Amino acid sequence: MATSSLQPRLLSSFVGDRFIYSAKPLHHLFGFNQAGAKCPPMRLSRTFSGLPDLLFNKRNQDSRKRRHNPLRPGKVSPRRLVPDHILRPPYVTSKQPPGIASGPELHDEKGKECMRASGRLAAQVLEYAGTLVKPGIKTDEIDEAVHQMIIDNGAYPSPLGYGGFPKSVCTSVNECICHGIPDSRALEDGDIVNIDVTVYLNGYHGDTSTTFFCGNVDDEAKKLVEVTKECLYKAINICAPGVEFKKIGKTIQ
Repeated sequence: MATSSLQPRLLSSFVGDRFIYSAKPLHHLFGFNQAGAKCPPMRLSRTFSGLPDLLFNKRNQDSRKRRHNPLRPGKVSPRRLVPDHILRPPYVTSKQPPGIASGPELHDEKGKECMRASGRLAAQVLEYAGTLVKPGIKTDEIDEAVHQMIIDNGAYPSPLGYGGFPKSVCTSVNECICHGIPDSRALEDGDIVNIDVTVYLNGYHGDTSTTFFCGNVDDEAKKLVEVTKECLYKAINICAPGVEFKKIGKTIQ
């Protein structure tokens, strides 16, 4: 995900003008409103808001410290094809994302084995994808390799077509938080890249991700990756029947 989701007018105001101008009431932007109140268009001084500095200047300072230019999206190649005989998740044909389950799902032994099989394949694909990470490789090339390995194993790449996502894997580089779209940008020495692999096999999704080092990574990025990995395993260790989901998040926090 990148800043392309912002209104072009709003983005231009953030980075180029002295004032932030909103043609919409501010509650549409920042989530507040007074009942029955009419909110006229407003101009906020850059000094008053402080938001541009928070969003952009600090990020640019951090990027310079890491010897990286701010991330920019590249060109996205056409959607890759999946053979007709491979089972697709329901959202691919319905074009509607799945809803949230109303209660717990109980699986029989066959279901559990299918879950293990999809998780195992996802782990194998992720491990292979990690071997491709090196300076100069394009994230789109990683997507191509992941796509091919998944369909060669009779599975469907779950991200493809989910909510309109155009690719078979998520590649999130540096300051891209999650769900980055593979494109023509080549990885650079010192990058970190999270690869998020999900496969749909025999009616079950297997989902996993890891952040990989690309070349020589600075100490700050290494610490980020190492600490988050430590948090993951601490969270896994407390998982057991009867443990509430919120305890997982609390352990990580």
